[in-house]
Amino acid sequence: MATSHPTVLAGARSAIEPLLAGGQDRILVGIAGPPAAGKSTLAATLAADLRADLGEGAAVAVPMDGFHLSNTQLARLGLTNRKGAPDTFDAWGFAALLRRLRSPQAGEVVYAPEYSRVVHESIGGVVPVPAQTRVVVVEGNYLLLPSPPWTLARKQLDLVLYLDAATPVRVDALLRRQRARGLAAAAAHDWVQRSDEANAALIQTTMRYADVVLTRP
Repeated sequence: MATSHPTVLAGARSAIEPLLAGGQDRILVGIAGPPAAGKSTLAATLAADLRADLGEGAAVAVPMDGFHLSNTQLARLGLTNRKGAPDTFDAWGFAALLRRLRSPQAGEVVYAPEYSRVVHESIGGVVPVPAQTRVVVVEGNYLLLPSPPWTLARKQLDLVLYLDAATPVRVDALLRRQRARGLAAAAAHDWVQRSDEANAALIQTTMRYADVVLTRP
């Protein structure tokens, strides 16, 4: 598994420590940021680091990308060429999941969806979150958008970190991602500039709403 840069992980842990010391049973931590900033890697690394300290099962990472609309629905709605934009997600469903995660019932296991970069679809029931899990790390592009239903999701989070990275670093990673999808170089470049970077520009306007901003070296 890829791991996040030590200084980024240390910054995330430092931000979370006051919540851990507070003694609440369930902590929801968000990680927002533009595409390919390293959100998924930081979420997985942070959850693993917390499990190492607090015990197996103490933390789990839940991705917002599990709420991508299906390719069939995107085609029906005429949104295929905008996949990844805010209106191509089931944001209401995402907010509803976070409400369940906020207040788990005794003995309940909540199963969150995950996005597959193999089949390029969301798959339900992939990420189990037992009631006894103390820290849920939620990562996604749009956690800080200041409009509903995204604001309903934000209300469930105790803390939101914003992970930034230099544009050339992100764009290079995005181009590799699109080439891995099977796109030719020109098509990959077009998608990244037209879609991913347009979304990144929107996301970067939400940085000011974050509790803590971390920058990937």
